[in-house]
Amino acid sequence: MREPLVEHRLTLGGARTRALELEGDGPPLLLLHGFADSADTWRSVLDLLARRGRRALAVDLPGYGAADPLAPDVAVLEQYRTFARAAIAHVAAERGEDVVVCGNSLGGVVALRAAEEDDLPLAAVVPVAPAGLDMPGWFRLIERDPFVRGLLAAPVPLPELLVRTVVGEAYRALAFARPRAATAELVASFTQHHRSRDAVAAVLANGRRLLPELHDCLELERVRCPVLLVWGDRDRMVTHAGSRRIMEALPDTTYVLLEGVGHCPQVEAPQRLVDVLEEFVAAQASGAGR
Repeated sequence: MREPLVEHRLTLGGARTRALELEGDGPPLLLLHGFADSADTWRSVLDLLARRGRRALAVDLPGYGAADPLAPDVAVLEQYRTFARAAIAHVAAERGEDVVVCGNSLGGVVALRAAEEDDLPLAAVVPVAPAGLDMPGWFRLIERDPFVRGLLAAPVPLPELLVRTVVGEAYRALAFARPRAATAELVASFTQHHRSRDAVAAVLANGRRLLPELHDCLELERVRCPVLLVWGDRDRMVTHAGSRRIMEALPDTTYVLLEGVGHCPQVEAPQRLVDVLEEFVAAQASGAGR
C-alpha cells in the first residue's frame, strides 16, 4: 500500500532540508520552488499528482523554508548546483529512473543549470517562469513593495500576526494575476516561513547576494535533455519575454503560455500546470517528444 504525502528531513549536498514526498509510478519528479518560497508551494500540485499515482519529491532550497541557511562564503548558485545534483541523484537512485526536474522562478534557473551538465540522470527539465533571463527588476519590485517597506521601517518589533499579514499582502500583489483570488490557505502556507521582521530581512539579504549571480548565468547551448517551458502571461515578476532566449538557443523546446496566470502557476493554476506537465512527460516516454 502506498503512503500518502510524507514530510521528512533529508541531507542533500551537505545541507539539511525538508522534503514532501509522494510514492508512485512514472518518471520521478523533483520540484524546486522560487525565491522566498518553500516546498509548500507545490502542495496543490502534489495533491493532483497523488491522484494520478505519480512519484514526486518537493524540497526546501537552502536559505528558505525549513532548510539550512545558505553558507556565507560560497556563491549562492554554486550551493544550489551542489544541492540540485544531490537531489537529482537521490531521486534517481530510489527508482533507478531518470528524473524530470520542474522548478519555478529561482527553481527554474536551478533546473536549467542542472540540464547544462551532461553527467546527471535527467529525463527532462520544466522551468516555470525562470529568473535569470531578462532581468526586469523583480527584486526591486519586492524591496519597493509598500507592504515590505513598511514592515522593515517599523520602529519597534511587530507581532507575528501583523508580519504575516504584511508579507501575505505583498505575496498576493506580486505573485498572482488576480491578487484577491488567492485563498487565505495559500497565503498562510507561504507566510508560515516569514514570521518575523528578522526572517523577512534574512530572505531579502539572500536576494541581494543572489541577484548579481543571476546575470548571464545560463549556458543554454549545453542543454541536451528535452525542455518544457511554462510561463503565465500575466507574470509581474519575470516577464515571459525571457522565453525568447530559451527558444532561440533551444528551438525544440515545448513552450506553453498560460493565459490569465501570474508568476506561480503551481498555486494559481495547479490543474493546468499538472495537465501540461503530464502531457509532456507522457510524450517523452512514448517517444513523441522532441
